[in-house]
Amino acid sequence: MTLPPFDEHLDLELGRDIALPPALLWRVWTTPALLQQWWAPAPLTTPECEMELQPGGVFRTVMQAPDGARYPTSGCFLDIVPQRRLVFSDALQPGFRPASKPFFTAIISFDALADGGTRYNARVLHKDAIDRQTHADMGFHDGWGRCMEQMIALARTL
Repeated sequence: MTLPPFDEHLDLELGRDIALPPALLWRVWTTPALLQQWWAPAPLTTPECEMELQPGGVFRTVMQAPDGARYPTSGCFLDIVPQRRLVFSDALQPGFRPASKPFFTAIISFDALADGGTRYNARVLHKDAIDRQTHADMGFHDGWGRCMEQMIALARTL
């Protein structure tokens, strides 16, 4: 799979070179108990996570706010290349069944750097400019950025 060109009207993106190997970042992304520790920007938590790492397999999380409000997300994996790329979408449910209200497709890439680190990239594709703007207004860069920092902090402890 070739990463589609970035479309500023439809996509949001967050990337960084991280001084940790791709295998370690892959592990914190693909182990449900580890993903639960960093997926939601604090003070939100992720009390539930389910994933089946195969195309069509479930990717489901529930984020919870301190007041008890819950934010479930459900979708499926589209593409998995171990230690290189994860692609998942809420546009399709497990088994590639169409979702009633699709919002985004995420492409997470882990590119090995010569120094042993990782060029990490999270690109989120939306069906239209309205959904892109909605996601931006929800705090995409701040929220996904804080989650990335939480992911890095957790990975450093492993």
